Amino acid sequence: MKLLLFFNDFAANGRAKKQKHQVLEAFSKAGHEVEMIPTLGGEKTSELVKNTSFDGFDGVFAAGGDGTIMEVANGYLQNTSDKKPPFGILPIGTGNAFIRDLGFKTGQINEVIANLSLEKTKWIDAGVAKNGSLPYYFFNIIGIGFTSDVTLTAQSFKWLGNFAYTIGIIYRALNLQTEPTELIVDGEKFSCQTLFVEISNTRYTSNFLMAPDAAFDDGILDITILKKMNTFRLIKSFPKILTGEHIHLPEVVTLKGKEISIITQKPKVVSPDGELKGKTPVHISVKHKAMEVFC
Repeated sequence: MKLLLFFNDFAANGRAKKQKHQVLEAFSKAGHEVEMIPTLGGEKTSELVKNTSFDGFDGVFAAGGDGTIMEVANGYLQNTSDKKPPFGILPIGTGNAFIRDLGFKTGQINEVIANLSLEKTKWIDAGVAKNGSLPYYFFNIIGIGFTSDVTLTAQSFKWLGNFAYTIGIIYRALNLQTEPTELIVDGEKFSCQTLFVEISNTRYTSNFLMAPDAAFDDGILDITILKKMNTFRLIKSFPKILTGEHIHLPEVVTLKGKEISIITQKPKVVSPDGELKGKTPVHISVKHKAMEVFC
């Protein structure tokens, strides 16, 4: 196959750049021809992908973490090429939660390439968020509150891989604050004090099983709400999020919906797919079967 690869040199705290040769060699040994283009970061990456012709390619790949996937996929969905080839992911970032729902883990480059086939694809949903003038897509999860604060802290420790998010959780757990929050889910209103609200398209975020019942092809988003909880109980309950058992805690509320609005008393940072992008209020919807991916 002839593949177009958007590669983030700075993924995994710069370690990705050292893997370039390994990646190209693995594709070559598997009989694939690759044209590699470096990503530019943020919206510049999305614009780059949007304006790149997909003509003549059998697949479009993004190499990096979940943030890179979001940037490349946003451009991919906005691209006006007559035919969009399937989208692929090389998991070489700090957090690669999305690909876990495809059956792979961070660093499994050879496994992804060995499994690559035009006969092994599926159509997945995309979340659509709007908290400014233009909407943007997310593919894994979008959150506000404690989880966004964790993401902000984890950015300083990305060189530790997924453990960076564990550090973020412990640090933020020492300074817990709830926020008066209103959610409108498919027209029904919910009001409560929240520590966080997470909207999931996939089951995992980082290595945490945030939404064990989620599916990225069902046309529905899963909502996880954590209400007031003290620091000791949060830290004690933390291991449950690794197995999905946290959803049974009395402080946790789970919902499902297709159209979701989140309004907070004070503007709160929004974190789609491990990135920080704008503030509340935010409106979230789902685009069913938004794109075809290699699996």
